[in-house]
Amino acid sequence: MRVGDELPELTIPITRTLIVSGAIASRDYQDVHHDAVAAQEKGSPDIFMNILTTNGLVGRYITDHFGSGAILRKVAIRLGAPNYPGDTMVLTGSVEQVDGDTATVRVVGANGMGKHVTGTVTVTVSVPAGERAGAPGGSSAGGAA
Repeated sequence: MRVGDELPELTIPITRTLIVSGAIASRDYQDVHHDAVAAQEKGSPDIFMNILTTNGLVGRYITDHFGSGAILRKVAIRLGAPNYPGDTMVLTGSVEQVDGDTATVRVVGANGMGKHVTGTVTVTVSVPAGERAGAPGGSSAGGAA
């Protein structure tokens, strides 16, 4: 983990099922997240993703990259262009700051309309006990046997 490291892109198809299931899973029953007619009556062309689903996808992006030892410490995001069904969101990230085993990663999620989400995630990456240098089954730096 070094300042300037770029995370690989994660492409997420925005499906109606993803939007509705994310809203249900986060107990967000606002009609604009599951009822296209109600969303249109409120001025939206279709249903759209809620911030809690976006937050979960951003968290997944970070933990997928940093692995099972990743602990999210802070997620600070802001929404922009809505995620509508049929679009694709591409998440990108770069390490902005490193302090020991903790990093701050700038994250952007863009879709066909522009930036859907921007923000930072602070993550601590601890190495699992079985993978520590010198641990049984782990690797160790140093001399050859």
